[in-house]
Amino acid sequence: MRKKDKGPTPEQAIQKLRRQKILKKKQEFPEQKLQQELQAAKKHGNKRGLRRKKRLEQQLAQTDRTLSTLEFQREAIENATTSTEVFRNMRELAAQGTKKAYQDMDFDKVDELMADITEQDVAQQMSDAISRPLGFGDDVDEDELLEELQELEQEELARELLNGDKEEEPPVNLPSVPSTHPPAAPGAQGYYLS
Repeated sequence: MRKKDKGPTPEQAIQKLRRQKILKKKQEFPEQKLQQELQAAKKHGNKRGLRRKKRLEQQLAQTDRTLSTLEFQREAIENATTSTEVFRNMRELAAQGTKKAYQDMDFDKVDELMADITEQDVAQQMSDAISRPLGFGDDVDEDELLEELQELEQEELARELLNGDKEEEPPVNLPSVPSTHPPAAPGAQGYYLS
């Protein structure tokens, strides 16, 4: 069986990656040297200074890429550490919370509760039975009563239609028809309608 190689913890790795002073110094030195070579190339106008400048720019770019890679690795380790810690806390808290929530519950207690609820239902049924009126009226069908009421209303309506209303309307007093002809209007010729 192979022993696991114990490397640095994530926290140690993060601290080591943050302390990459050598690379930072290596980055600062070419920047300063680059400025010097540029000044010398301008002053003397030689190609050798420009070649050194190009080489220093390449070293500087390589150092920048290396620092970027290290920064990326550090951030990845930080994110993984944070995610692991969050997961660990959630697992522990959720497990403890669930255990605590069900601590006072077991199958027998749930079964007793359901039996109590069923007993309350039986008690309600008994209460309904006791409060029901005794004697006449229990066995009357509501539909039959409604049908009988409609039949009585139909009979009454038919009787009224056949016999007419017993209440007579009082006679209307209208004026009598005149027996003489009305007088002729002045200037009229006297035509009468007959």
